Amino acid sequence: MTMALLDPARAPLLAAALSVALLHTVVGVDHYLPFVVLGRARKWSLAKVLGITAACGTGHVIGSIGLGFVGIALGTALGMMEWIESVRGSLAAWGLILFGLGYMAWSAKRLCQATEHGLGEGHDQGSKAGSLSFWSLFVVFALGPCEPLIPVLMVPAFDQDWWLVAQVAGLFAVSTIGTMLIMATLGTLGLRLAPLKSVERYGNLAAGFAILLSGLAIQFLGI
Repeated sequence: MTMALLDPARAPLLAAALSVALLHTVVGVDHYLPFVVLGRARKWSLAKVLGITAACGTGHVIGSIGLGFVGIALGTALGMMEWIESVRGSLAAWGLILFGLGYMAWSAKRLCQATEHGLGEGHDQGSKAGSLSFWSLFVVFALGPCEPLIPVLMVPAFDQDWWLVAQVAGLFAVSTIGTMLIMATLGTLGLRLAPLKSVERYGNLAAGFAILLSGLAIQFLGI
């Protein structure tokens, strides 16, 4: 078994890992939309948006890679691994739905309180709420699967090519997190250019609604 990184025999599988990671992340708006809309609503800096995106993305890929290695070690069939990932996907989708609903309820309550006192909805962002938002999203992303990774990871595992298994997992992880960061950057900068001053007081409510829609799209449209 060669250890060469550029072994032509490895190229098709590595190319598949790269392309699947890119497509899976770009199409799956849940990989970046929550961070973009929360960043806008809570007035996070771009650095903070990217830091939170990277942390959640790391939890996301480590969860699936770890499960994949457990499946390999136990000799679990590909079909079973894909079923487990589909269950995790459903849990993650419902997690986003519940997070979106809860965030909308919290935002609506704050908006009503701010209106009663003649203040803007964003007058007190609340560090505890921000911390809770991060950990809630982190748990959801850690549960969230990378379904396309499993078959790509299992192919070299069947041949007991562990170096290629490591390469595929590493490339998939770096590509997924990197694409999440790129999309989060584009989304954050794009929203900053959008003329939203007149509706800014409803930013948290809109953020919760956008996250809710992301979860619904995953669960019922398979996005």
